[in-house]
Amino acid sequence: MAERYLVKEVAAPQGVVVPEGLKKKLERNVGLMAAKKASIEQKRKLNKVKRHDLKMRASKYEKEYKAADRQSIQLRRAAKATGNFYVEPEAKMMLVIRISGINKMAPKPRKILKLLRLDQLHKGVFVKCTKPMLNMLKYIQPYVTSGYPNRKTVKDMILKRGYAKVNGERIPLQCNEIISENLGKYGIHGVDDLIHELYTVGPNFKQANNFLWAFKLNSPSGGFIRKKHGFHEPKGGDWGNREELINDFVRKML
Repeated sequence: MAERYLVKEVAAPQGVVVPEGLKKKLERNVGLMAAKKASIEQKRKLNKVKRHDLKMRASKYEKEYKAADRQSIQLRRAAKATGNFYVEPEAKMMLVIRISGINKMAPKPRKILKLLRLDQLHKGVFVKCTKPMLNMLKYIQPYVTSGYPNRKTVKDMILKRGYAKVNGERIPLQCNEIISENLGKYGIHGVDDLIHELYTVGPNFKQANNFLWAFKLNSPSGGFIRKKHGFHEPKGGDWGNREELINDFVRKML
């Protein structure tokens, strides 16, 4: 037994016989360690390239957003100078939040809420402003509030309440690797890519939206006004389309 413990040294003293099995094991370990170091170094280089690409794309998106804002400001000023009215472009995307429970709900609205993944109170999802979707929203108007989120709202919701749906599991978005593994084939490798795809309603909006778990929000700070009344009613209420005012409402729920 004494000889067994002596042969654990990598460089055995002169005169000590090293078993053949231990020699093979040491050689194998050296090879595995070298392969592991090479793999780590290669991964580090790839991650450096990915981070650079993500940074460049984020800079490109920022320039695109600023150019769009600048163009809308110029169009408003031109319309005002000529005495006309500037009509804002129609929204492409809408945020829908469930504010009512399931009691005394008809089967059809209940089915639509389930299709939209609004199966719990205070859940929110992004949807396209298409004619079929708007027709579906008419049936569930008394149970939801909706509006057109701005870029800051989309970003805050993804960063603060964003969870990925991977193999039926709810996984927090803690790193870009989760996004890249599931949406890399669509050209979405990071949070900035995901925000841009959703906010601009890109060609892969459906895949990006389905990748995200429905947002679970809190009850709004300060509470609701009147859940049974619509937002546009004279005395005020909660359900209905708030348009741009949905942004202030969502910040109370984050």
